[in-house]
Amino acid sequence: MQEYIKQTHKDQCIEAIKRVVSFPSVLKEDENGTPFGQAIQDVLEDTLDLCQSLGFSTYIDPKGYYGYAQVGEGEELLAILCHLDVVPAGDLKKWDTPPFEAQVMGDYIHGRGTQDDKGPTMAALFAVKALMDAGVTFDKRIRFIFGTDEETLWRCMNRYNEIEEKATMGFAPDSAFPLTYAEKGLLQIKLHGAPSDVLELEVGEAFNVVPGKATYSGKLIPELALQLDGLGFDYELKEDSITVIGSSKHSKDALDGVNAIIRLAYGLSELVEHPVLNFLVDEIGEDATGGTIFGAIQDGPSGSLTMNVAGVTISSNASEIRIDMRIPVLADMDRLLEELIEKAKEYGLTYEEFDYLAPLYVPLDSYLVNTLMSVYQEKTGDMSPAVSSGGATFARTMDNCVAYGAVFQDSPMTEHMENERMALKDIFGAMDIYAEAIARLAGQK
Repeated sequence: MQEYIKQTHKDQCIEAIKRVVSFPSVLKEDENGTPFGQAIQDVLEDTLDLCQSLGFSTYIDPKGYYGYAQVGEGEELLAILCHLDVVPAGDLKKWDTPPFEAQVMGDYIHGRGTQDDKGPTMAALFAVKALMDAGVTFDKRIRFIFGTDEETLWRCMNRYNEIEEKATMGFAPDSAFPLTYAEKGLLQIKLHGAPSDVLELEVGEAFNVVPGKATYSGKLIPELALQLDGLGFDYELKEDSITVIGSSKHSKDALDGVNAIIRLAYGLSELVEHPVLNFLVDEIGEDATGGTIFGAIQDGPSGSLTMNVAGVTISSNASEIRIDMRIPVLADMDRLLEELIEKAKEYGLTYEEFDYLAPLYVPLDSYLVNTLMSVYQEKTGDMSPAVSSGGATFARTMDNCVAYGAVFQDSPMTEHMENERMALKDIFGAMDIYAEAIARLAGQK
């Protein structure tokens, strides 16, 4: 195998990461006439300027939802699916470096977006630049698609897919090696119900988080404590509140978590009659597979369905349950929805879809997966198999696309955390793998 990556490409990649990280590209809806915020618009335009300077042709959506950079010729299109938006920095006191000033410290580069997804994006970009510098000609068009709304509702890719050409094949450098060939469908819903004259409750976090704590404040604290004791559930008691303690996980890993909302519902349901509590206890309970409603739903490629109650509101005006489901790739989505809606009706609950992402599934014996896995195994000697996931990457926005790197298995996953960082060896290792993989997929034979 030819070694395409030179020290100059490594140096240029690190400088480019510093450049794109300097933009605090956190969602700010409709700021200054931009769809997702001025900083997101700025980093999109600046990244396209960088690509143009490297020899790519570029295009930006007139409404600012996405942009792309392209090189090569041919009817087929190899897409590299990236995003330039990031989550907020979080608690600045916990950062060792300014989050939007990327700095190399020891074996890592630190900064918001260095691992998700600006660092991997630049690694893939400079891998292609290395191929161009080596004189490789392409029999496919290689298109870097830069999304701007990945951390929220994916409106960028929705618009892209409405008006642009679909990929022949591709990958998203927004996960971990070796390769993710299946991602469960993601369904986020709200179930709306009746108000309550006796119970006020507002608990939960984001849809994609198994709630590790759920707090009740009201007249029922002493009785609730007794119920929780009888159930053997952990809690923290204060003068004016009681907080049930669970174990927080990402929704995709709901089977490994302990849902504090469900445990609070068990305690309250013995003291207050309300259909929301009854639904939570009788139809969901502590079985995060949704088995009471659906039965056993699982498949070979992606495993079991997961069902996470992420939030609950009960007030004098209305009530609401917020649920995140990760659905196996081969499951009958229509049947599941029909069963859920019918079961909710029995409790006077009405269904609202909040967000849906279709599943990703590319067979293990496909040309794309075989090629990418061969490169990874040859470069690393690691024979670990491709995996399935309950997570979500842009790979699922197009057919015949997978998630491929850029973090290696022995490196910490720090995305969305304070002190987000990416190992330099991962960046350079990913560049090497991406260059060889793209050369095999799109290089002139």
